[in-house]
Amino acid sequence: MVEVAKDGDNVLFQVKGLHKLWAFKNQLQIPLGHIKSIRQDPEVLKGWWKGFRAPGTHIPGIIAAGTFLQQDKRIFWDVHHAENALIIELEHDEYDELIIEVENPTAVIELLSPTKV
Repeated sequence: MVEVAKDGDNVLFQVKGLHKLWAFKNQLQIPLGHIKSIRQDPEVLKGWWKGFRAPGTHIPGIIAAGTFLQQDKRIFWDVHHAENALIIELEHDEYDELIIEVENPTAVIELLSPTKV
């Protein structure tokens, strides 16, 4: 699970608990202006193939955590419960997408929506 907080012009994505170990990261700091879109999309989460781990942990149907390379994209995953997952598209950043599980997806979408920026 990931906690999301705004810090001025940046967004802090704090990886919680054992997910730090599985994802090989404890936090990401992304400039707010690099966020293109944020959405929930169950179709993206379906299927067992998440990409090539670089590094990461993937147990199909249980957890995807870490950096994955897929179709010319660098994606950070941290998802255990797909129903709480968000897809955050980025531009001009180390990652092309963040696919993360959060406690309250609706609250995070509101926090990061362009009208709040």
